[in-house]
Amino acid sequence: MILPKVRDPRMVTVRRGGTLTDEDHQLIALWAAACAEHVLGYFEREQPDDPRPRDAIAAARAWARGDMAMMQARAVGGHAMGAARFLTGAARFAAYSAGQAACVGHVAEHDLGAAAYAIKATRSARPEDPAAGRVERDWQRDQLAGPIRQLVLDDQTQRDAICWSVFCG
Repeated sequence: MILPKVRDPRMVTVRRGGTLTDEDHQLIALWAAACAEHVLGYFEREQPDDPRPRDAIAAARAWARGDMAMMQARAVGGHAMGAARFLTGAARFAAYSAGQAACVGHVAEHDLGAAAYAIKATRSARPEDPAAGRVERDWQRDQLAGPIRQLVLDDQTQRDAICWSVFCG
């Protein structure tokens, strides 16, 4: 579970009583999709005929464009996470990353799930490289759009402990 007991209202949509605008929510979904896509190759090398994680990344982007309903994108995300079920290591984490990205439209905080699983995928793929996770984290941060940059960085600090300490360590 990557959600805190007390949610930051900046990560809750205006419709649900928070302050997150639709525009920023969409940017967060696009960022999560980029994080997942960056490690998708780990999954596709092991499961080249399974499109579910790639479909989930596309669903995150389609939701952000307004071309897919949130519940449909969320369902596609669930299928991507199902693709991870019988896998281990980097491939499993990459599929989870994609599934989390597709669920950002439902709950914005899934963005850190996408990012954290991508970091875990990279660490798992390169266990001999102690800097691999940090390099992936820094790449992710470089992808943050200006309007959401500080929001996501603050969220990483606040939820690092429940996201396997991949952001601040």
